[in-house]
Amino acid sequence: MENFSSEDQDRVVQAISLAESKISGEIRLVVERKLHGMSAIEQAQHYFEKLGMTNTILRNGVLLYIATEDHEFAIIGDAGINQRVPDNFWEETKQEMTDFFRKGELANGLIWGITHAAEQLVKFFPSRADDINELPDDIYFGNN
Repeated sequence: MENFSSEDQDRVVQAISLAESKISGEIRLVVERKLHGMSAIEQAQHYFEKLGMTNTILRNGVLLYIATEDHEFAIIGDAGINQRVPDNFWEETKQEMTDFFRKGELANGLIWGITHAAEQLVKFFPSRADDINELPDDIYFGNN
C-alpha cells in the first residue's frame, strides 16, 4: 500500500510486540484500502470476530482497523477492557491518531495509538509471569 512501506509495517509490528510485552492484552491491526459497504466500526467488529479476538482469556483484545483510501479507521476493545476504561477512551485515542494521519504520518499515528493504548491498559491488564501471546502480532491485510 502506498504510504505504508515495508519499513513502516515493520515499525508498527515492533510497536505491537513492545506494547504486548507490557500488558496481558492482545493488539491486532487490520489494514484495507477501502470499506466494503460498512462503516469502519462495523468492519472492525467483523474482523474482531473473524480473527478470534473474543477468545482471549481475559477478554482484553484491542483491534485497530484502517481503510487507507477511504481515510476511515476505528478502534475497538473487548468486553474486559470496555468495562474498565473511561467512556471516552477510544475517542480520545482516535483524535490523537487523526492528528498524525492528517499530516500524512500513517505509521506514526498507528504507533502512537498502539503505544497509548498499552500505556493506559497496563493499569488494568499488566503483563503477568504466565502471560502467553494468544494472537499473532503481524498486520492483517483484509480484502483489498
